Amino acid sequence: MSVFAIPAMTWALTVVLLASGTWHTIQTLRPAHTGHPGRGTQLGRISARFQHSKRAQLRPSWADRTNQGLHALMHLLMAAMLWNAAPATTLAQILILAAAALWFTIQAVARPQYRTFCSGTTGRLKCTYHAATMAAAAIMIAMMTNHTTTNTATQATTGSTPATAAHTHHATTTTTGTASIFQNTPALATLLTIAFAAAATTFLILLLRHRTQTTHTTTHHHPTNTRTEHGLEAAGATTMALMFATMTT
Repeated sequence: MSVFAIPAMTWALTVVLLASGTWHTIQTLRPAHTGHPGRGTQLGRISARFQHSKRAQLRPSWADRTNQGLHALMHLLMAAMLWNAAPATTLAQILILAAAALWFTIQAVARPQYRTFCSGTTGRLKCTYHAATMAAAAIMIAMMTNHTTTNTATQATTGSTPATAAHTHHATTTTTGTASIFQNTPALATLLTIAFAAAATTFLILLLRHRTQTTHTTTHHHPTNTRTEHGLEAAGATTMALMFATMTT
């Protein structure tokens, strides 16, 4: 059973999430440059050192790899959530996403000397948004569990015997224990839907603006990666908004 009544919608979002997760996985596994400055003429050595230094700056740090890995895992969990897969691991999923949210929060508030973490205003804002996204994903899993199991219990108890209905009620109560604090909160789902819709709009504007700027100049640093990140962020925020929208009623 899927979250959306329209199978095409579920499949489309699944493809988006898996594609995004694949990209983040590739970034996680991207090999570090292991070359060394070459030998030869003085000019050749200077050029080699410059290229080596430049590649070293582009090499992903352990924190970058961890961040990319957490994003890949979050997209995988959201794709599974679309199909109500692995309900027995709901608590573990929530704990993992909560830990990821804490990790990004630590990076966002870390002192400037810890350059491995988020640096600069843009980097801190990015980590803050990612922390909020991880936390929202954890909340979504809890709310989705409550939303779907309540519907399942209603269907299962309709026309069943008293003994079967009692057993179903007991099982449903046990399953939704993790999500009990999110019962009857369509207002929260509405708020998060609006928030992620606004985030999707913001990233789309950044994507279009960056594309326009790149068209008029050729001195940008890695414009392709920036456009890809903005596109993935816009797609991810749109997916979050649509999934929260299903829980507003």
